[in-house]
Amino acid sequence: MSSDLQWLLLRRNSSFIVKRVPEGPVFNKEPGNLLNLNSYKYSGLANAKTIDVSDSPSGITITTRKTKASPNAVAGAKAKSVVRPRSGGRRGLGVASSLAKRGYRPDLRKATLARVSALIAAQKEPKPSPPKKTRGKKAAST
Repeated sequence: MSSDLQWLLLRRNSSFIVKRVPEGPVFNKEPGNLLNLNSYKYSGLANAKTIDVSDSPSGITITTRKTKASPNAVAGAKAKSVVRPRSGGRRGLGVASSLAKRGYRPDLRKATLARVSALIAAQKEPKPSPPKKTRGKKAAST
């Protein structure tokens, strides 16, 4: 089945569609959709080549489809790259950039980098907040 026909079938009838506001944007929670927008460009189900960036306990997992895989293969056709949290944010961005840039899906490079950097920022431990300073009469009495 062609990807255009798949998109025409999935465009309005998918279990992943999220409509919050009647006149607002339509979002999509399908795997492989980097920006969570309901559009053909970012669709993880309609496009054969997708980049899926997800959070896992071992780090950030970047999943792509192997270029020489059979169209009938599902699980064996996926290539996974895991970026460990200890390796640093720059390495994670470099791996994501090289996967998207090398002829696979260069149009998704910016969205892939945005998703990876958001996951890296979410994995960092927040800095402890400094103690609050008392002001006015309370500070003078202690």
